[in-house]
Amino acid sequence: MAPRKSPLFDTATTVGKIMSFLGISTLCGLLAAGLVFPLAATGGAAATAGSDILDEVPAELHEEPLSTPSHMYASDGETWIATFYEENRIPVESDDIAQTMKDAMIAIEDERFYDHGGVDAQGVARAAVHNFTSETQQGASTLTMQYVNNVLNNAAVVTGEGNFLAAGIQEKTYADKLREMKLAVQVEQEMTKEEILVSYLNIIMLGGVNYGVEAAAQYYWGISAAELNIQQAATLAGIVQAPNYYRPDLSPEAAENRRNTVLFNMYDQEYITEEEYEEARNTNLEESLVDEFDNERGCIAADFASYFCDYAIQDFMMNEAFGEDEEQRQQLLSRGGLRIVTTLDPDMQHHAQDTVEQHQPGGTHAAALINSMDPQTGDILAMAQSTRYDPNDESDDWNSTSMNMNVGSSHNGGNGFQGGSILKPFVAAAWVEEGNSMDDTVDASQTEYEYGERWEASCMDGGSVTLLQGEGDDPDHYSVSNVLDNTERRMSVDWGLFHSINTATMATANDMDLCAITDLTNRLGIEGTSADIPLGPLRADTPSFVLGSASITPLVMNRAYAAFANDGTICTPRSLLEITDAQGNEYEVPESDCEQVVDPDVVAQVNDTMINIAEQNLYVGQRDGDAPFPMAGKTGTNHRASGMSFQGYTEGIATSAFVTRMDDNNNMWDEGNVPDDTYAGTIAFPVWYDYMREVAPSRDTGDFRQADDSPFDERRSGYGGRYSMSELGGGSSSSDDDDDDDD
Repeated sequence: MAPRKSPLFDTATTVGKIMSFLGISTLCGLLAAGLVFPLAATGGAAATAGSDILDEVPAELHEEPLSTPSHMYASDGETWIATFYEENRIPVESDDIAQTMKDAMIAIEDERFYDHGGVDAQGVARAAVHNFTSETQQGASTLTMQYVNNVLNNAAVVTGEGNFLAAGIQEKTYADKLREMKLAVQVEQEMTKEEILVSYLNIIMLGGVNYGVEAAAQYYWGISAAELNIQQAATLAGIVQAPNYYRPDLSPEAAENRRNTVLFNMYDQEYITEEEYEEARNTNLEESLVDEFDNERGCIAADFASYFCDYAIQDFMMNEAFGEDEEQRQQLLSRGGLRIVTTLDPDMQHHAQDTVEQHQPGGTHAAALINSMDPQTGDILAMAQSTRYDPNDESDDWNSTSMNMNVGSSHNGGNGFQGGSILKPFVAAAWVEEGNSMDDTVDASQTEYEYGERWEASCMDGGSVTLLQGEGDDPDHYSVSNVLDNTERRMSVDWGLFHSINTATMATANDMDLCAITDLTNRLGIEGTSADIPLGPLRADTPSFVLGSASITPLVMNRAYAAFANDGTICTPRSLLEITDAQGNEYEVPESDCEQVVDPDVVAQVNDTMINIAEQNLYVGQRDGDAPFPMAGKTGTNHRASGMSFQGYTEGIATSAFVTRMDDNNNMWDEGNVPDDTYAGTIAFPVWYDYMREVAPSRDTGDFRQADDSPFDERRSGYGGRYSMSELGGGSSSSDDDDDDDD
């Protein structure tokens, strides 16, 4: 067997080491003197190679803004909602960093920091000799060179050319080191030592997602960087060498040992006294840390309004103003240091959340919901849900979900809920638009409609549609029933809407063009799903849709009702008011987008009825006697009682209140035992009213516009005779609802 050769003389690597050593030695002298070019004058192959490398190094250090967290606020610009980041960093000025932190970092990372010009010739030579003669590698990076390396890594991430973590741990080539040296010299010529040190302390990784000494001090000890004591500063300085190995939250013993090394250096270099050294060294690191580490970010960590937060982020992610694609928008959100001011009213949100929690149903998979918007702008003012927001929950706890039941699937919601009678006002409004009156009478005595019967629908092929078998339980007829006794008779459209009479609504629709109804609902942006029909505008080919058979999201329905609060003008919901980045650049956010879609006089005629539906509910009398301000709205219940709602409004706030099963399929009540008088008027209306009586006075609560030809002068009283039930043999206006069809 041939004798084993020494690795120093066995491979071509030795030649490379020798040449690199000569080149590095020459370079360090030149760089230390600030002489970057020309290296060729030094002679030799190594110097020539070094010159070739440096010729390719950029003349200037390419910097990008540091990644900083984005913060979301309520409409007042002060109430914090949530923070979003990939790097938890809070840049601070020199005066906001304890001097002991600066001393600790210099002591462990670059003791000759104030003596060199960016490259420490002694350190480079020492490392070169070590690396030439040893199998292990030793670095020679000055603090300035480390700063340069971090700046380059940050730029690579921001421009999408690299990964910060990977770039920080990958093995550097000699070319990489040469580049750092040249740029470090340049930085020293352009920045003061203090500026370099502070910039370095703001950019470095200090464990997990914590970057910079301010964020790290808050994370580990709950204090600012200005308050760091000797042992805390030494701990942070020690993390730099291996940020995720020396994390005190994960490896307190390793972190403490490393801290003690830093403390010895501080003592040895006379930054601290022997007494200070001993005291800090004897401090138990683990016991000094905060009780609970918190790096949670995003809507799950929001102080409040988590579901609204999620909605606003979806709005952000769908807007091309914040990036060409979703990836760019996510980068901007998590790294751009955005200040996001939303439309949320913090006081209203707190009242909304308190109300849904107070009215949380006792049944399985049931929830209470509220969303409010400004009818004149479309601004979403509140969005609450009685479940706990948790996008990471994988348990069987139905009460923990990220699904926002107020909204549709485009915003992490669902398909909505069967509206029931809340669709009836649009049938009445279409009736008035056709040239009729709310005082016109219809034959509400008809409870059966023949299958095959044709209904006028001018927008459909042939100008009509056929009532198809299968829309009801009766094999021969489509049957309609009412909750109130003795209501199958002729009555006014107004009276039928007030008492929510199913047969009156069907009779009204049967006497008109179904497409007049869907034309109105389309203008009001009402979309829904039904059976196998995907999400889209309501369709005139299923006459039963007039009883609210389609599933519609609460926010979509609230927007439509808001038009009745705004004299027929509808506004697109919006959640974002102002967005600026860390550099003060302003981004364009959607402005209020409103359009007149219904004649104000039509709205006023329908409002005549809906004012009384709201103000004459018995719950108003029980709480306050008379209604404390003008209000209007309509109840809705589906026949499984799995969903009940009240859609109501004042002049300044439109609010949707739902009490519903999360899946909208089965009865929310235990074992299907629906309590007596369980309708929206007694379940959902109290949710709406308890909330609105607290928040409505903060906005306009003036009288609604009166119809030009209305014979009624009083807006809030005097209607008892008009809506009396005595002539029908019983009943009460307090029920204010029906047993709606939802097939």
